[in-house]
Amino acid sequence: MGFYSWGEQELVILILFSAIVDFSSALIIENGKKKLGLLISIVFNLGILLYFKYSDFAFSNLANLLTNLNLSEVNASKFSDVILPLGISFYTFQTMSYTIDVYRGHVKASKNFLNFATYVTLFPQLIAGPIVRYKDIEVQLTNRENSVSLFTEGIERFCIGLAKKMIIANNCAFLADGVFSMPHDEMSSSLAWLGIIAYSFQIYFDFSGYSDMAIGLGKMLGFNFPENFNYPYISKSIREFWRRWHMTLSYWFRDYVYISLGGNRGSNLSTYFNLFIVFFVTGLWHGANWTFIIWGLFHGVFIVIERLGFSKILDKLPKLISHFYVLFTITISWVFFRSDTITDAFSFIKAMFTFNIETNVEFLQFYLSKETFVILLLALLFSIPIFKKFSQFITYRFKTHLKALTCMRYLCLISIFIVSCLYISVDSYNPFIYFRF
Repeated sequence: MGFYSWGEQELVILILFSAIVDFSSALIIENGKKKLGLLISIVFNLGILLYFKYSDFAFSNLANLLTNLNLSEVNASKFSDVILPLGISFYTFQTMSYTIDVYRGHVKASKNFLNFATYVTLFPQLIAGPIVRYKDIEVQLTNRENSVSLFTEGIERFCIGLAKKMIIANNCAFLADGVFSMPHDEMSSSLAWLGIIAYSFQIYFDFSGYSDMAIGLGKMLGFNFPENFNYPYISKSIREFWRRWHMTLSYWFRDYVYISLGGNRGSNLSTYFNLFIVFFVTGLWHGANWTFIIWGLFHGVFIVIERLGFSKILDKLPKLISHFYVLFTITISWVFFRSDTITDAFSFIKAMFTFNIETNVEFLQFYLSKETFVILLLALLFSIPIFKKFSQFITYRFKTHLKALTCMRYLCLISIFIVSCLYISVDSYNPFIYFRF
């Protein structure tokens, strides 16, 4: 709680109130008034999420509509510039999952408010996930096992996550931001592709880095948080991509939105409709902007196409072609995710496919330094499980020299931690991408 209060100050009242409402709602559900308790929880959580995250978006669009109709926009603009509380998208989803699980009978309502408030405000994953369900750590809240091995594992995971962020993601961001800041009519196709590939690496290592740090801190405190990423860029279909990318969010939407809508229990048409609803909400969850909605629906379209039979074709194709299909589709989708407006997104995509080979040499000399080029190669290497397999091979091959291998491993971890700290000392403020969601 102190961690959150330090950054958000008086807005800590909102998360405390959220904890009180959902704690009480679960007790109401368990006392027999199931629908009332669930309704209170959902209305409250969605209410604060809609107001703090989406009121500015809704009323700015309303103001634009009124302006186009030559009507007054004074009242519509009153809801603009609403402050966005840190982590609100994550802790509202966590507390809603708790009351829904109590409603469904998957967990018992907590009788100890301190334990429940600890779950809501657990600082390692509070700001940007992974989304932890109450049933995952219910026992650990009261009976954790702390050990040297678990603490050591946590430190290792934290160091890896920090290196992902400071060494890889930030350097990729430097290149991506430089490309996206260029006028699109001055951008060559090669620069456009270079920029979006850099951003693809940035967002993966930025977010997976935070998840690794959160999981590592959790282990240091005796908590085992769920995994959030599993090499998504090696997927052979968009469906598989969403089983590997931001897994806790994907499972949340599957269990609490898709299944609640009926899932695939109805006709094919209703299933496709449910999928579009889920991906519309997924896009909107990521940000109050039409670009995020288009990004979500873009994924929804390909999920439906694959369910219509394209997945069977993908299974028969060589893996290389399936991988190329996924990487190409995901890369195009990231343009909408990164762009400020839909117009900017389409202008960037147009630049990608104009096949103008003239490149701004001065730009490349400034942004694509030898250091950045090496980082891009490392990003490519660590986005596939080749290093993991290589590590397993070395461990097996030299299993008689485990002490020497362990020393080398710790030396590598200490080295990347020192390098990460050096980057922190010279870098300007550069928060994790998902902090704003």
